[in-house]
Amino acid sequence: MTDATLNDDLRHEITTLLDSAGIHTDRGLIARMLQTAVMLGTEHTDRLDLKIASAALREMHDAFRLFQPFQHVPKVTVFGSARTAQDDPLYVQARDVAAALAGDGWMVVTGAGPGIMQAAAEGAGAKMSLGVSIRLPFEERMDTVVGQDAQVVSMKYFFTRKLMLMKESRGFICLPGGFGTMDEMFELLTLQQTGKAEPMPIVLLDEQGGAFWTGLKTFVDEHLAPAGVISPNDLDRVLITDSVDEAVANITSFWRNYDSLRWVGDRLVLRLVHEPTDADIASLNERFGGMCAEGSIERTAPLDVEVSDGDAVELPRIVLNLAQRSVGSLFALIRAIDDLPSAA
Repeated sequence: MTDATLNDDLRHEITTLLDSAGIHTDRGLIARMLQTAVMLGTEHTDRLDLKIASAALREMHDAFRLFQPFQHVPKVTVFGSARTAQDDPLYVQARDVAAALAGDGWMVVTGAGPGIMQAAAEGAGAKMSLGVSIRLPFEERMDTVVGQDAQVVSMKYFFTRKLMLMKESRGFICLPGGFGTMDEMFELLTLQQTGKAEPMPIVLLDEQGGAFWTGLKTFVDEHLAPAGVISPNDLDRVLITDSVDEAVANITSFWRNYDSLRWVGDRLVLRLVHEPTDADIASLNERFGGMCAEGSIERTAPLDVEVSDGDAVELPRIVLNLAQRSVGSLFALIRAIDDLPSAA
């Protein structure tokens, strides 16, 4: 059975259920989820597959409910090792960077475990931290009052946990860690490289004088880039630093003038906080006009589809037809937008 062959009686039953539940907003999306669940049953789906689908949907629901009250609060996710001891300089770095960002009004999202995760939760404090924990048979938990009182949701699956650690945040800070941290960090880079996620600031933060992340950069520069498996500038969008102040500034300054983006057909719309001047547009074209597949960077009113969707129509914006291979340069363009005289 497919969406197209779902019989009229079942469609009517789903419509009746939505009416009885008082669901009027986004009915099509809710109906599609119910239809998919019905199809899983009619197609004799394996029980283990059903358990995975059921648990994943339930976990996402629980996580969405945890994050929903804070949807308008900017968030940064801190990744790092669960094995970092409390007397380790990296623990102090994680605690200090989280405290600084929380002081600027940012909520800190962590994996709600020990080590770096606990340090970041401590730094942010219970009211300014959100945790997405994973149930593991041999992993320790946070052992502080902050850990006990933090706003936390528990996950069974890594893929649902990783979704929530990345979905809501507008910046990411990675401290040294093992396989899990590397997995999270490389997924961030992959999502950015492929354009599957909106541009976000990513900071690789080390202890003062540390060489953990510089060793990664050496591997990228000496092996990955020469082999042609990545572009030479793919790591340029990432800040590698041992300074808490630099890490905080990199996250917060990214949003000084840039607000968001949207694709409308082949055109990329960048929404700004401040109206760009003619001189600003001329400067952007001089520096980044080569990113355009055709035409130039232009100031524009909200496009028709943005108006019909009510999508940030109050903000000024620019538009360009971005060349396919210029996604990596988009970060440089955003940083230039943040540095425009009109944004001062």
